[in-house]
Amino acid sequence: MIKRILRYALASSFLLPAALSLNSCGTAKDTHSQMVVSVRDQRLLLVKDGKPVKSYVVSTSKFGIGSKNGSNYTPLGKMEVARKIGDGYPSGMVFKSRRPTGEVLQPNAPGRDPIVGRIMWLHGMEAQNQNTFKRCVYIHGTPEEWRLGTPASYGCIRMGQKDVVDLYNQIGEGAEVRVMRGSLLETYEGQEWVKSHPNACPAPSTGLGSGMAKL
Repeated sequence: MIKRILRYALASSFLLPAALSLNSCGTAKDTHSQMVVSVRDQRLLLVKDGKPVKSYVVSTSKFGIGSKNGSNYTPLGKMEVARKIGDGYPSGMVFKSRRPTGEVLQPNAPGRDPIVGRIMWLHGMEAQNQNTFKRCVYIHGTPEEWRLGTPASYGCIRMGQKDVVDLYNQIGEGAEVRVMRGSLLETYEGQEWVKSHPNACPAPSTGLGSGMAKL
């Protein structure tokens, strides 16, 4: 019995450092970044440590909002970035099944509407949107930049090619994403952004109400 305990203790002494070594090499969860997406404004606001730092024009689903399987809706609520895909590729790189095809598109390439540039695959954090990852809902680039500012996607959150690379480089896996129906002006972060950017360019017309005129 004593010999068995000694053998277990000896084995544990080797396994523990190995486990610690693996954990120390893992990617730390990004707890400093948050993205707030307004369906009404068709805007994404990047927040760092509680302070808004940048606003981007986006497109949410043209079919509406929700989490029904097979619906092509954009889910509402709290999510996080589960995976980041696309490091180092051109902003117009076409992805199919999350793999680069080798084809590179320019913005507004006629007749083309694939996923391009970067992919931030979302994971739902609430009961209502827990199927988000399985539904393959992403934040990703689009060549159809002329559609940004209006609901035009099939459930994902679309961004311009340069913008999606910029956002991708500023956030890490685990960063929080919150999608809301209403205007960003209804949030503290949105109000603070307008205060600090009084001369910001007007947002494009969304047909969804006044939205954030100064985002």
